[in-house]
Amino acid sequence: MKAAIFIEEYRIEVQEVPDPVIQQATDAIVRVVMACVCGSDLWYYRGIGEHPRGSIGHEFIGVVEEVGSSVVFLKKGDFVIAPFAFSDNTCPHCRAGFHTACVNGSFFGMGEKNDGGQAEFVRVPQADGTLVRVEGDDFSEAMLASFLTLSDVMSTGYHAAVSAGVKEGGVAAIVGDGAVGLSAVLSAKLLGAEQIIIISRHESRQRLARDWGATHIVEERGEAGVKVVKALTAGVGADAVMECVGTKEANEMAFAMARPGAVVGRVGVPHEVTINPNTTFYYNIGMRGGPAPARAYIPALLNDVIKGRINPGRVFDFVTDLDNIQEAYAVMDERRAIKSLIKIS
Repeated sequence: MKAAIFIEEYRIEVQEVPDPVIQQATDAIVRVVMACVCGSDLWYYRGIGEHPRGSIGHEFIGVVEEVGSSVVFLKKGDFVIAPFAFSDNTCPHCRAGFHTACVNGSFFGMGEKNDGGQAEFVRVPQADGTLVRVEGDDFSEAMLASFLTLSDVMSTGYHAAVSAGVKEGGVAAIVGDGAVGLSAVLSAKLLGAEQIIIISRHESRQRLARDWGATHIVEERGEAGVKVVKALTAGVGADAVMECVGTKEANEMAFAMARPGAVVGRVGVPHEVTINPNTTFYYNIGMRGGPAPARAYIPALLNDVIKGRINPGRVFDFVTDLDNIQEAYAVMDERRAIKSLIKIS
């Protein structure tokens, strides 16, 4: 089969690799229909964070081709959404809603086992606990794109909003206008925030943010940006803040614009970030978040997509195929696209 292979910094190649096979009775093989490039993949692409030479990618949807002998809830031909981490859905951490900490789980696309989602086929461990079946088989391209976002980006934006404690009628602020930050805007609107502020300097992203519920766009960064947010909130700050980047500056902004007693929902993978303990302590500012337990969120978000309450697939503004995977990374790295969708089969 064809698969995207991480070679080195700024170099992703499509190579022929062995087709995946059932290795454990709990496995399934999925034929990938669509995959995409994640912002976290770009850390490796840019050389900021190590990735072994090998398969990459962790967001995909597709059709079950084969199941292991212990798989009960899935069968050949089922259309499924795969969260970016696999899990058994039965361990104590899964039952508590934190599937990314599953004692029998891990993440797709880390290189060693040809299990990346940017490929024609993927072996899915713990298939019964991981894959979410979607009823039906006649979906529009737009609907498929929205399904794909639930694999990671929409679920991650939603996790930011849930972690920050976005409430009906509240004030929400989002640091980051990438695909996750925009999904956080959509999530804040879904949860009923009345005032939604996003930090953004890019016109195309600003338009989508407004379409999805942003009431205010702040182009300033750093202390200047915090001052604008404080001015928009009568000097109080935001009730809930979502940090969707992971850099030092983004985290500093997030905590600085949070009102006393607020919670910062952090979903940006942190790089060289230190949280000031005095800020959190003396202003009673909380901190939650981490890798999104997408498996916990997908069923409800899937229903929102099917019912037409949200259309998160609009975040994809570049579409290509697996043979052009290098370009899919490049357009995101160069900020010529918000998020790249890869059609596979």
